[in-house]
Amino acid sequence: MKTWTIAALMLAGLTTSATAQNWPTQPIKMIVPIAPGSVTDVAARFLAQELAPRLGQPVVVVNRPGANMVLGAQECARSDPDGHTICVTSADAMSYNPFTLTQMTYDPDKDFRPVVNMYFVMEGLLASQNTTVTSVAQLREMAVASPGKLNFGTLGPGSTIDTFRKWLSDDWKTQFTAVPYKGGSEIVNAIVNKEIDVVRIGLGNVAGHLENPAVKILAVRSTKRLAALPQVPTMDEAGIGAYPGRPWWGVVVPAKTPDALVDRLNREINEVMNSEKSRDFMAKQFLEPANGTRQEFADFLQRDRKNAGEMITRYGNR
Repeated sequence: MKTWTIAALMLAGLTTSATAQNWPTQPIKMIVPIAPGSVTDVAARFLAQELAPRLGQPVVVVNRPGANMVLGAQECARSDPDGHTICVTSADAMSYNPFTLTQMTYDPDKDFRPVVNMYFVMEGLLASQNTTVTSVAQLREMAVASPGKLNFGTLGPGSTIDTFRKWLSDDWKTQFTAVPYKGGSEIVNAIVNKEIDVVRIGLGNVAGHLENPAVKILAVRSTKRLAALPQVPTMDEAGIGAYPGRPWWGVVVPAKTPDALVDRLNREINEVMNSEKSRDFMAKQFLEPANGTRQEFADFLQRDRKNAGEMITRYGNR
């Protein structure tokens, strides 16, 4: 190897080391592609609060809801790759949008570097007082009797919730009418105010409504019944557990963010999420920790997108 090449590589290594050593030099922006008040927003703010003292700089949450996570992903992709922007992301932005949007304003592979998968979401199938149903069986009977009559809250066309709506319509040989919202908190408000009839959503969004008669939880996605909801059957027990895929939320950074900074973020976020304080918090929010290495998250993203593509191919145009 030529002397000048060796010198260039050594200089690059020293520069990266110096960058990591001096980082961060200013407050860090955390882009969250969903509305304030949702369980994802609450979890992101918890993470920001716990990261700040570890990094020595404030971590400021910036909500960019709308367009099925596109606005947040787009802003992340266009941000400087200097480690001062970190981005919360989901299956909608990274796995589903590539198959549902005709014009992508960002590239999930080229515009981001995976940092870590944070958690999976425990979900519930909810009905409002608009309906008289108290079980999945009764919901199915009503939906089959009146196709299109029941409104189903979603996060927009092609979102994971919307794909489940189509899957359920297909499985039950009926039709639910989609009503889009910008975040989980808006969907829960719509359920409480009887604007929609049914939704499948993260249980953390309804943590404050477990005793509210305006929100009827018909089934939960879990391997066993939850201690907080012992009377509610699992989706397997209720006969709707065959839907593939699980909602997840992770962290990425803009492409070209230096390896040393991505490694540091992975380490710090894993330590936060593995702490006893974090596990207590996530249990109350009905979230299941994921964590892991950068490569594990990158591999997971590829598998999840493949699964999403198969789902969209089957249900995308229905």
